Amino acid sequence: MQRPIPGISTLIDDRVRLVLAPNPGPMTHWGTNTYVVGEGRVAIIDPGPENSDHLKSVLAATEGETISHILVTHAHADHSPLARRLSKVTGAPVLGFGTASEGRSELMSQLAIDDLAGGGEGVDTEFRPDIKIQDCDTVTGENWTLKAFHTPGHFAGHLSFAFEGSLFCGDHIMDWSSTLVSPPDGDIATFMSTCERLRTLGPSRLYSGHGAPIDEVDARLKWLIAHRKSREASILQELSDEPMSLSDITRKAYADVPPEVLALASRNVFAHLIDLVERNLVAVETKLSTK
Repeated sequence: MQRPIPGISTLIDDRVRLVLAPNPGPMTHWGTNTYVVGEGRVAIIDPGPENSDHLKSVLAATEGETISHILVTHAHADHSPLARRLSKVTGAPVLGFGTASEGRSELMSQLAIDDLAGGGEGVDTEFRPDIKIQDCDTVTGENWTLKAFHTPGHFAGHLSFAFEGSLFCGDHIMDWSSTLVSPPDGDIATFMSTCERLRTLGPSRLYSGHGAPIDEVDARLKWLIAHRKSREASILQELSDEPMSLSDITRKAYADVPPEVLALASRNVFAHLIDLVERNLVAVETKLSTK
């Protein structure tokens, strides 16, 4: 797939259109993918960031049609904020798992209280869906049906939506990068279990929140699982001789990445350390910390 032009509606499959938001960057690749599903009375998946030009583009892409539902995969600032204005303009309800903090484990909730917040993408703390949807709920429109799956790991309240054998997978899987897992919103243990679950669901195609569609689905999921296991092994290797700080572990275990992304890599390392402590494979001298 060639890089889409921001703001231009692109037909990428039967009854699936893509409108790329103008927010490219190291965390968003080309930008956020906003999807239009159906014809006539349509659903919008991930309206995107708060951006007036993108709002105009989504409305232009659906001119002459009715937006009946607005679905959000997760409450990161590049996916959910525009839902509020789009809902106000169209009258369509916003559907999502819940507020930005819903779905966190007790441990992750405590980390948030301790101000060990995530980094990189920004959380839309004001997100409030009009309708909460849970695992295996279905949302039906005029000529389409979407089935929701709770897919935590990248984000506690992350949802994916199945449509005729394909899956809108938000930020859980991308074709151009591994997935950021940044506590307290991201959780390595649930990320891995979600990857295994998606393998059993067996979608034929993935529509990601950023980047091109993924057709080699099982191969990509196997790669993600293997990649995280490889990072875990590197972290354990670095800790095999002596205690180390988070920054030192990151610098050594992620020696293969550019220095400018080490701050983001440290979030993944922190997520792995939390998981390793929970599994009694490593111990901390005082308490879990981002220092």
